[in-house]
Amino acid sequence: MIRFSTLARSLIFAFAISACSSSGGSLPVSNGQPSAQAPSGMPAGPGYVAQPACPGSRIAQMQCDLLIEKIGVSPDVAGLTPADFQKWYNLPSSSKGSHEIVAIVDAFDNPNVASDLATYRSYFGLPTADFHKYNQDGQESNYPKPNKGWGGEIDLDVQMVSASCPNCTIYLIEAKNNGNALNQAEIEAVKLGAHIISNSWGGGRGGASGGIFDKRSVTYLASAGDSGYGMQDPADYTTVVSVGGTVLSQSGSSYTESVWKYSGGGCSVVAKPKWQDDPKCKNRTGNDVAAVAWNTAMYDSYGYRGWLTAGGTSVASPLTAGVFALAGNARKQDGGRNFWRLPANQRSSDLHYISSGDVVHCPTRFTGTYLCKAGTNQFGNYSSPAGWGSPNGIGAF
Repeated sequence: MIRFSTLARSLIFAFAISACSSSGGSLPVSNGQPSAQAPSGMPAGPGYVAQPACPGSRIAQMQCDLLIEKIGVSPDVAGLTPADFQKWYNLPSSSKGSHEIVAIVDAFDNPNVASDLATYRSYFGLPTADFHKYNQDGQESNYPKPNKGWGGEIDLDVQMVSASCPNCTIYLIEAKNNGNALNQAEIEAVKLGAHIISNSWGGGRGGASGGIFDKRSVTYLASAGDSGYGMQDPADYTTVVSVGGTVLSQSGSSYTESVWKYSGGGCSVVAKPKWQDDPKCKNRTGNDVAAVAWNTAMYDSYGYRGWLTAGGTSVASPLTAGVFALAGNARKQDGGRNFWRLPANQRSSDLHYISSGDVVHCPTRFTGTYLCKAGTNQFGNYSSPAGWGSPNGIGAF
């Protein structure tokens, strides 16, 4: 069972930010905590807000990491598309991924998820989904009660797997609550045959996987969180690939990628695994890899009236799960270990080096170090917010 305890810093959000910010959204901060006011000089108002879909306490329970940026963008779809991800990340999305199962574990139900997924895939020219929805007991019925916020997370997760791996089989396992029922859903995903499981949520400081996230031959992924420096469960478990967030900016046909300043990461309370040898953190260091966490197109008819743009590391985890599926190597992974043990030349060729950007809420003792900032070269190409980088093909996976 996952053990929950008080967070070192509150992960409860209440903020508004511009969806048009090229920096990936600058959350206004007051006294170390996010403010509810828009930053000076940035527009705020209907259609230009960013807020957590699951804003509740993360003490003794988990919350989804979806951020809602801009709603009501119809009839014009806004944000990054599957074509953007596939191009920048150099993914063989059209030719690989068949018969690979990616499981998504979330809490509560989105009754419209299948039709929303069909709308998303049809709009972007993706093939019809091989999609299956289960409750935490493995039944394709008797689903949990619906929930607007978690419903949005559910839509985002299955759509991001589709964006990177349209040929994959997608299993959605819905827990009846956002507490320990998530454990049962995690176990059920393995029973159903998944070897890749993505979790776009986090919370308390358990510090141990409790046997839930350490099934051999299964690659577990989790979002790093959206509050800047600091780790959360289950991303900080040593058996889980901790996925940080980036901002992908486009200029014509070119892209640049930098650290998303609100990506989770840093030095955790979990004991350091033997395969990590970075110098400034005596415990488990996150993240392992990273992917887009801002300005993503998604569709949700249940809680958000159609097309919108979304952010958060909850984008990055399922997107990266699809990359693992394309590689077809999930059974041989061991949490984030393989990324840390790759030869330097392979890291340089198979992962995009994220060389700019830093995160908020960095402890003074780590300011300017690789634990908060990219491009320091203090520990090779590694930075905690972006891990060893973002996908450049599937060779590192």
